[in-house]
Amino acid sequence: MGMLIDGKWHSEEEIPVDETGRLRRPSSVFRNWVTADGRAGPSGEGGFAAEPGRYHLYIARACPWAHRTTIFRELKGLQEMIGLWVTHWLMEEDGWTFRAAPGVVPDPVNGVECLWQLYVRSDPGYTGRVTVPVLWDTRSGRIVSNESADIIRMLNSAFDEVGAAEGDFHPLALRDEIDAYNERIYDKFNNGVYRAGFARSQEAYAEAVDGVFETLDWLEGVLSKQRYLCGDTLTEADWRLFTTLLRFDPVYHGHFKCNLRRLVDYPSLWSYTRELYGHPGVEPTVNFEHIKRHYYESHRHINPTGIVPKGPLLDYDAPGTRLPAADS
Repeated sequence: MGMLIDGKWHSEEEIPVDETGRLRRPSSVFRNWVTADGRAGPSGEGGFAAEPGRYHLYIARACPWAHRTTIFRELKGLQEMIGLWVTHWLMEEDGWTFRAAPGVVPDPVNGVECLWQLYVRSDPGYTGRVTVPVLWDTRSGRIVSNESADIIRMLNSAFDEVGAAEGDFHPLALRDEIDAYNERIYDKFNNGVYRAGFARSQEAYAEAVDGVFETLDWLEGVLSKQRYLCGDTLTEADWRLFTTLLRFDPVYHGHFKCNLRRLVDYPSLWSYTRELYGHPGVEPTVNFEHIKRHYYESHRHINPTGIVPKGPLLDYDAPGTRLPAADS
């Protein structure tokens, strides 16, 4: 899948596992922030003020981390303020590319054919993985951030004074609760499915899968009693969870061997997933062809034939049967 070393592209990249066969996901490198007035955010440099038309988002429809950012772009009504360029689903020797295919939106700003070229344009000596999402600043010609957790918080609030839609998905009163959910869900579920799929030992795989289903069992209990993770308030924590839930039965259950149970076997979680899928603006951000073809065709170390399964047959548009919130 490739990586950059001192600004030079190398088509071979080792899966980042340790000596025990456990996946060790590297941290994101670019951690600047767009803020309302351009002051420095929680990390990185200042100078990135929220201005309509200045920033562009590079994503892959297949990627759950990138998917979060496209959802927030829709929820906050930022479609006219922030451009969106969409890569091809297939990762081969050139990594993420803009090769022509249905659903690909090529980059008219920088004209790059491969995403790694954008990284080099931002930092000619960059060493590391080339990942989505990327938030790009056209004024400085630099990557602002390639960390999805940071980007969704920028989109949530930084553009409020220049015309973003109303809505706060990280409200002050719920931040500790949201952060606690995020931490637990990321470790055991969002990243846990990858730890299972990319494991290089039976022990590492079993540990990861057990964590995935312990988390799903816990979430089923939470969501059987209340509408969202934080009661009746839809928050960032729900959207971070949603993009992994959406991919669970189509991909992670089979491709990553997370097959103790299906998502549809969890009544509350399955209904919750369908409810979020039906939220205004969300369905257009979903492309199941890109999702399934990316995983099954790109990960030849897991699926050597590249054959994409036809199933499962799922109806995300079917109405849910959620229990009412505990205080309703």
